[in-house]
Amino acid sequence: MQLDLLGTSLLVLCVSPIPTFRKIIRNQSTEQFSELPCIYALLNCLICLWYGMPFVTPGVILVATVNSIGAAFQLIYAIIFIIYADKSKKLRMSALLIAVFAFFGMVVFVSLRFLETHLCQMVVGYLSVFSLISMFASPLL
Repeated sequence: MQLDLLGTSLLVLCVSPIPTFRKIIRNQSTEQFSELPCIYALLNCLICLWYGMPFVTPGVILVATVNSIGAAFQLIYAIIFIIYADKSKKLRMSALLIAVFAFFGMVVFVSLRFLETHLCQMVVGYLSVFSLISMFASPLL
């Protein structure tokens, strides 16, 4: 029951930016909107997706499923942001997107190559908590 509620609330959180991105598309400009919430949300979804994978944390596949959908939404939002941003924001967003995928790749590599199962769960779990806090704090930046 708790995981169903968690999944539903995460999906609602992932679709909540739709009005903002409809406005960006309608106005063909990102205006004053920041790219940081989108970047932090994508990073959070990717790390939580990794945490929910069966070989990292068995028995929580719903976490991986919901976060894969969330990551897809956030990637679409990032692409829309890049399309309609001015040149400086476009470059910054592209660099941040590359940094997110590089960091995520590093997390996957290190956790597969150097960490045993229990330590991997702890490290990726702490990273997911940190990324969640960053995601919710990003509108304040």
